Amino acid sequence: MGHCPAHPPGPLPKRPARHARGPRRRRVGGISDTRALLQSGGAAPKAPWHDVRVSEEQNKAEHRGRPSNDEFRSFVATNWAPRPTDTPAQAQVAPYAALRRAAVSAAFPGERLVFPAGGLKVRSNDCDYIFRPHSAFAHLTGLGSDREPDAVLVLEPREDGSHESVLYFRPLADRDSEEFFGDSRYGEFWVGARPGLGDLEAELALSARHIDELTDAVGKDVGATAIRIVRDADRDLTAAIDAIRAGVAETDESSESQALCDSDDELAHFLSTLRLVKDEWEIGQMRDAVHATANGFDAVIADLPEALERGRGERWVEGVFGLHARHQGNGVGYDSICAAGDHANTLHWIKNTGDITDGDLLLLDAGVEVDSLFTADVTRTLPASGRFSDAQRKVYDAVYAAQEAGIAAVKPGAKFSDVHDAAIRVIAEHLHAWGLLPQGVDVEATLDKEHGHYHRRWMVHGTSHHLGLDVHDCALARREEYLGAELAPGMILTVEPGLYFKADDLLVPAELRGIGVRIEDDILVTPDGCENLSAAMARTSTGVEAWIARLRKS
Repeated sequence: MGHCPAHPPGPLPKRPARHARGPRRRRVGGISDTRALLQSGGAAPKAPWHDVRVSEEQNKAEHRGRPSNDEFRSFVATNWAPRPTDTPAQAQVAPYAALRRAAVSAAFPGERLVFPAGGLKVRSNDCDYIFRPHSAFAHLTGLGSDREPDAVLVLEPREDGSHESVLYFRPLADRDSEEFFGDSRYGEFWVGARPGLGDLEAELALSARHIDELTDAVGKDVGATAIRIVRDADRDLTAAIDAIRAGVAETDESSESQALCDSDDELAHFLSTLRLVKDEWEIGQMRDAVHATANGFDAVIADLPEALERGRGERWVEGVFGLHARHQGNGVGYDSICAAGDHANTLHWIKNTGDITDGDLLLLDAGVEVDSLFTADVTRTLPASGRFSDAQRKVYDAVYAAQEAGIAAVKPGAKFSDVHDAAIRVIAEHLHAWGLLPQGVDVEATLDKEHGHYHRRWMVHGTSHHLGLDVHDCALARREEYLGAELAPGMILTVEPGLYFKADDLLVPAELRGIGVRIEDDILVTPDGCENLSAAMARTSTGVEAWIARLRKS
């Protein structure tokens, strides 16, 4: 699930109409105007030491000065051993990323396409969050982890309709430069070495250029060449390019602004749907993410006695899983839900501040994001004591039956919505058998999409979502491409029904109140059905009990 719900069973909001091409443009201004706009985000030009800065500005304390005299600068720049000269091997992902770029190129011939990695985000003052590149940038370049903040991939149109792939980034600076020692955010002395232009060209099999050349490249032939940008990757760069495009438009300001957004939305939509079917390299990354996640769950189970003993056990569980996520991958793919007792009935419980007591169920929804940024998303509901009570088992087994029905519906040619329909029918059948639906409401009545939905009091979210670079992957797909689409080999989706009986729900028998259960697995659509990538992690109530018993003995 992650910390946002899966797609709900109801309709998705409609997206605005798309324009195949933007409005006609006339040529005004020039490269110098473009540079000023890019430097300033559309405002008055600034004069940073490098041409383009897209990271958020840090607050620099005056009392944290560093030596800046010429004598010291000369001293710190000398007597360093030569840097390694070995050229990196081509990354395994490079040919796959090239095929993805080719698909984008074919969809937008003759247009300049801009994909920012995004910049560093300030956590406080002069401290940044760990950098994670935008998913579209990572998908098209193969760069993951915390690689190359402020980089921008540009697909530059050629006369034949194809594109040259050019990565603009800040390469390693010389040791006698101001950056080497004087810039605590980018300098090698402070944050380590970056690759050179040739290094990234060899690794990614594309062209690499200095970020300072981006302004001229984006502004070249402005007006004659349409430009699209991934808008949510970097706000300032988007604003600058908006200003450039608006400056050459013949339409009024409001309609031009809408046309630009529609044009960029069309690109974002294409990039999102491009990830619906995973290639073999992506599937391999997902297998790695699931394997690492299983190790993290094992570690949590083995350490559950400590979580109970120390108090604030939800935080202990979060920390144990996070340790393994960071060690085996880039970190967690989303904020872990470590919900004990009634907290499990709060779908987005990421505070993780509660205790875990011996009779509680622990709902752990967590996934490891590997260095390529592909993430698993798995949920298990674990009895802290090692054994389910009768009431807990009753709820758990109902959810398991619903998940089994959902997984059985995953096969090529089936609709994505069939998975939810299969699982929710089993949920509705159990709720009806337990007498929880209103008087006179049977299974068919609650499943009526126009007048039913009574079961959603206890199963509020959808059963599935696509999974990949984002925990809720392909999020910009339209309804007919998501809920209404046919499943195809290479798609990866979650199946995650649940039942949530809040402690203060007076419609629920007292013995069920405070019990929340979700079971979630990552399912690959195969040519003849499906494969549960997380099947190694026990799912039946007896299997979960045996899992806990085995790890507590080891």
